Amino acid sequence: MRTHSRVVRALGALGLAAFASLLAACGGGGGGSSSTGGAGGGGAAAANQVTVTVAQGVQRVANIPTVSVTICKPGSSVCQTVDNVQVDTESFGLRLASSAMSQVLGSLPQETVAGVPIAECTGFADGHTWGSVRTADVKIGGETAASLPIQVIGDLSPSAVVTGGCASGVLELTPADLSANGILGIGVATSDCGTRCAVAPVSGSDYYACPGNTNCAQTLVPISQQVTNPVPKFASDNNGVMLSMPAIGPSGQATVTGTLTFGIGTQSNNAMPGTVTKLTTNPFGDVNATFAGSATTAFFDSGSNAYFFTDSTLPICSGSASSFYCPASTVTRTVNVANYNAAASGAPGGLPIAMAVGNAQTLLSNGNFGLNDLAGDLGAGQQFVDIGMPFFYGHNVYYGLDQSGSGGPGPFVAF
Repeated sequence: MRTHSRVVRALGALGLAAFASLLAACGGGGGGSSSTGGAGGGGAAAANQVTVTVAQGVQRVANIPTVSVTICKPGSSVCQTVDNVQVDTESFGLRLASSAMSQVLGSLPQETVAGVPIAECTGFADGHTWGSVRTADVKIGGETAASLPIQVIGDLSPSAVVTGGCASGVLELTPADLSANGILGIGVATSDCGTRCAVAPVSGSDYYACPGNTNCAQTLVPISQQVTNPVPKFASDNNGVMLSMPAIGPSGQATVTGTLTFGIGTQSNNAMPGTVTKLTTNPFGDVNATFAGSATTAFFDSGSNAYFFTDSTLPICSGSASSFYCPASTVTRTVNVANYNAAASGAPGGLPIAMAVGNAQTLLSNGNFGLNDLAGDLGAGQQFVDIGMPFFYGHNVYYGLDQSGSGGPGPFVAF
């Protein structure tokens, strides 16, 4: 068994996502608020749906929900389907490893600014991805986002960056680095950087102008050319998503099958019942929270394979599982959540969400890949709460896209 902690949510969104790369994994327990009916998979997917699978995936990794995505040269039938793309509800835009899309990569035009090809250095808390920004028709289930800017990870040499620097930490350029063939960011934001990368100063941009794909220097990029969440680019069912996973038992499951449904309230299969808890979020999907008596921030993140929080009273696992907690028996920690309010702190009187914490060393040796009581340590100085993939088992979790810029509703999460 080996454990590799990795972050897949951009720094600007405050998030953390850790993967445990392991020979086997399992889980049990449970937690979270009561779910709405109908959570989980089963049966044929409708046109606005795609099957989500938690299994051994690319590198035998626990709690990684994946889908298949088809990439096409814009306006053509030159296409390739890429499996094992991670569903991440707390990042924004599609990123694929170049080696996983080699059949179509050469057909995808590179985005340019003032005639110069552009690339992106996407910073995460422990490293970064680097690669060109290209345009593709992206098909997920029966939905298509035409001419979508995506990031191709690992198709350019990191040494091409000559000015402006790049995120510190480990380069994550291959499926082995990512523990997936790519990342499908379908959170509440429509683009991955927004005005920070479109408006001066250029030093705040994640994007680079690369003449000849060398000598790359930071540049500003219009929002319309930034790596973009595919959902708002669908012709319909484009105001959000619902991720539905079935409940799993205390011993976990080797494979768990759920459904990603596009649109909220656009069809009979994505209606949001009035009984759900609906929380407004900030533009990154964060909500107000209180944990262990302290005001903090929380978010609901399918891109994290465990709950993550800081709790000095819980023992840390030894050896290769040292990113995770190892209590002698399963315990529960509770985070209270409420609507995001920049003018207030914490969530006094908020909704309590119970997070079951099992012994990770035991969980990661029992042969299953779906588990619902794995929890990890954020490390010193990190006070937010990452409500990760274990929460999603037994829930329908809705993410409403931020449409406030066009006079529509603001972002929200509901369950």
